[in-house]
Amino acid sequence: RLNSKFVKSSNLKRLLNSKKIVRILETHSPISAIIAENAKYKNKKVFREFDGFWSSSLTDSTILGKPDNEILSISERLNKITQIMDVTTKPLIMDIDTGGKIEHLQSHIISLQNQGVAAVIMEDKKGLKKNSLFGTSVKQYQEDPNKFVKKIKLIKNININRDFMIIARIESLILGKSVNDALKRADLYIKNGVDGIMIHTAKNNPADIFKFSKKFKKNYTNVPLVAVPSSYSQIKEDQLIKYGFNIVIYANQMFRATYPAMLKTALSILKNTRSLEAEKNLMSIKSILNLISEKK
Repeated sequence: RLNSKFVKSSNLKRLLNSKKIVRILETHSPISAIIAENAKYKNKKVFREFDGFWSSSLTDSTILGKPDNEILSISERLNKITQIMDVTTKPLIMDIDTGGKIEHLQSHIISLQNQGVAAVIMEDKKGLKKNSLFGTSVKQYQEDPNKFVKKIKLIKNININRDFMIIARIESLILGKSVNDALKRADLYIKNGVDGIMIHTAKNNPADIFKFSKKFKKNYTNVPLVAVPSSYSQIKEDQLIKYGFNIVIYANQMFRATYPAMLKTALSILKNTRSLEAEKNLMSIKSILNLISEKK
C-alpha cells in the first residue's frame, strides 16, 4: 500500500497541473503550519488559501538563535519538519541550501523522502553560506555548474518516492552575473534531471527576474518556475503568473511577524509591571486551548 506521506507529497505535482500558481507559505513550527493550513480568504469573487508549506533554513536557524550559514544540518531540521507534517495535510517544500557535503547528501535525501517531503530546493553556491539577500555586499561564491550537476544526479538516483521533486535555485543574479549566465545554468540543470527552476534576486526591482522568466519559458513551457518575492514584495501574484511563474514562496514572513509582536508584548510588561495592557493584542487562553484540542 502506498505510504500516506507519499500521497501528501504527490499533491504538489497535482497542484502544479491544476492551478495557475501554487502558493506556498513559510512555516517554522507546527503551530505556524496549523495557521497556514487553516488561513482562508473569501469574498463574492475569489477564494484563496495556501497550497503548502516552506521549510526555510533562515527561519529554522534564527528561531534557535543561530546564524543562517548552514550551521544546522538537514538531519537536525528534519525533526521539526516531521512535527509539522504530523499536524497538517498539505505538501511541504524544503530549502536545503547547498545540500551540504555531497558524501552526506544521499542519506539526507532518503530521510526526507521517507518523511514525505514533496520537494527540495538546492542552491548552486559553495563555501560558507551567506544569506542570498545580502547580494554582493558580502563575498559569496557560485558552484561550478558541473559539480552542481553531480549533486542533482545523486538526488535523482534516489527513487523511494517517484513524485519527489528537486528544484535548482540559480544564484547568478544574486552574485551580479548576467541573465544569460542564469539561463545557461538552467539549461544544463534541466538536461541533467531537475524538476523545476528557482530564480532569485536581492534587488527590489524584478526586471532581471522577469527578463529571465520570459526567455526561460520560451524553451521550457512545462518546467515549473519558482519565485520568492522577498525583496520585490510589491509584485502581485497575477504579475508572476503573467511572466510564467508556477510557484510563489512567501519564504520568511510568518517568522518575521513573530518577533515584533513578542518584543512589543515584552516591553509592555516591563513598562506596566503587569500584562493587562498587552492583553488586547494577545490570543485568549481559551482560544489557544480550543485550537489545540481541535487538532488532537
